Amino acid sequence: MLLDETPLFEPSLLHELDWSASSVSFSPPISPSSPGQDLMLRPLCLADFNREHFEHMKKTGDYYITVVEDTNLGQIVATATLIIEHKFIHSCAKRGRVEDVIVSDVCRGKQLGKLKKLDCYKITLECAPKNVAFYHKFGYASSDDSYMQRRFFD
Repeated sequence: MLLDETPLFEPSLLHELDWSASSVSFSPPISPSSPGQDLMLRPLCLADFNREHFEHMKKTGDYYITVVEDTNLGQIVATATLIIEHKFIHSCAKRGRVEDVIVSDVCRGKQLGKLKKLDCYKITLECAPKNVAFYHKFGYASSDDSYMQRRFFD
């Protein structure tokens, strides 16, 4: 493996994902090892990103940035980030937070936005109200918790 191909996390983790518990069916069928024609599901690699940011995320061991690469174009067409938090109030149990789910406009509707394997007691995500129904299909439920934010930068 070349230095530029250094993955953020162990690639075999993606192939251990079990989609059998999902109530969503895929047509045509897809899997982590076969996400679609000319597509490859893989961890973010050093060559994809600013080296210092990459090294910082890799050191913590709590970032799982997954990308889908169009191997014909050599371009990333989708990405999602799973961040693991260790919750003090739950005896350092792990909580996963899904963020930055992005799919290229040309690839929307091709079933690329999929992500349980890291022993988290809960996974949460924040999304626009128009996307709530989409995430319900994957087992996410709306919460009574209020999401609030205070922006310091645009």
